[in-house]
Order: sequence, then structure tokens, then C-alpha cells
Amino acid sequence: MSHNLDVKINSHIKAEDCLYCQKNGQLYDLMIEVAQLDVSTVFLFKEQTYRGRCLVAYKDHVNELFELTDEERNAFMKDVTRVAKAISMAFGPKKINYGAYSDKLAHLHFHLAPKYEGGPSYGGTFEMNPRKVYLSDEGYVNLIRKVKEYL
Repeated sequence: MSHNLDVKINSHIKAEDCLYCQKNGQLYDLMIEVAQLDVSTVFLFKEQTYRGRCLVAYKDHVNELFELTDEERNAFMKDVTRVAKAISMAFGPKKINYGAYSDKLAHLHFHLAPKYEGGPSYGGTFEMNPRKVYLSDEGYVNLIRKVKEYL
């Protein structure tokens, strides 16, 4: 993989310690893998205060968008857009909030939090993990089925 930077950005988390790279139990305690896309993986958050909330994680261990070539960045943003559109079609939110923080977890990923008028945090910033709404296994299967229908 060629990057448009001569020097990789130093990250405090190495790929062998990365939640997204290792796909370990900690990751699956928080989310469920939905699909592999062109350059990323889509996950459904188990905490569903924001109905249909997903996360799109880049396939390789980078932390910043500027670490990608133009081609890599465009492919990743195409995946993010594809998931956002699927969420919109599946659940009809008024707005989707996008979050790309990775202050403590150095791996390029976007949170996609659907917002519904009159719903939690509407008009403000979504909470990262409010720990309020969890579903049955069947509930998760139904949400994943809806997202996949539009991917």
C-alpha cells in the first residue's frame, strides 16, 4: 500500500494491539460485524440508542484520512457514504451524524449515528455510548438485515 506521506504518523496504538485490526472479543462485545465492503468493514453497534447506528472501519491500520492516498481516501469515503445511504433508506432518520475521533483508539473509523426528530440528542452531539438501549438477538438480526438490504 502506498501512502502520500513520506513518514507514517506515529500512533500510540500498534496494529497488534488495535481493536479493529485484531477483531477480538472486546470489539465483539461492542458491535456486530455486518459486512466487508471495498476497503472497510461495517459494524452495527450493540448499543442502539440511535436506531441503526453503525461504524465503518478502514481495512488497514492508519489513524488519519491524510495518511491515505487520494484513491484510498476516495474509496473509504465511498464505503462510508454507501453505509450512510443504507441507514437512511432502512430507517428514515432526519439526519445522520458522522464522528471520526480515534483519540484513544488510533484506527481510522467513522461512527454513523442516525438522528430522529424528537429523539435522543436531536439537535446536539450524539453520545458515544449511552448504555441505554440493547436489543435481543432477533432485534440485532432484524437491524442488520435492513442495513444489508440497502448496502
